[in-house]
Amino acid sequence: MKWGITRRNEQPDWGVDSFRKEINQLFNDFFAIGPSSLSESGWMPTVDVEEDDKEVRIRAEIPGIEEKDLSVTLENDMLTIAGEKKEEKKDEKKEENRRYVISERRFGSFHRTIRLPEGVDREKIDASFKNGVLKIAIPRKETPEAKRVKIALK
Repeated sequence: MKWGITRRNEQPDWGVDSFRKEINQLFNDFFAIGPSSLSESGWMPTVDVEEDDKEVRIRAEIPGIEEKDLSVTLENDMLTIAGEKKEEKKDEKKEENRRYVISERRFGSFHRTIRLPEGVDREKIDASFKNGVLKIAIPRKETPEAKRVKIALK
């Protein structure tokens, strides 16, 4: 059985045009792996940001990382999530007859920066990390209600 990932919704095409498409795709795939992507992972965790009248909530999916390898910093109005997902150590003796068929997992350093809106209370930020999901809640500052001033005409 041959392993591979196929594209769906493509009709088989025969002839010179098909051969040309395949060669172009081969070169595109090969050159998509640039020198920087070989040394850097180029991955970022997926992030959801929600807000309502009471708070701003951020959820980041960061599977396979340990809490000690994760940091959350807040500077001015920029929240930065950074960390490193370490590659698993391999035992060369056990691995000598194995080869990767498909390898899509990413390792390395990452950082995501999110600009926070005005009116959040930066002193009351709350963060938790469980099962590969980072949750951050930042409450909004209470704004005093507008005071109506009666104007006396003279």
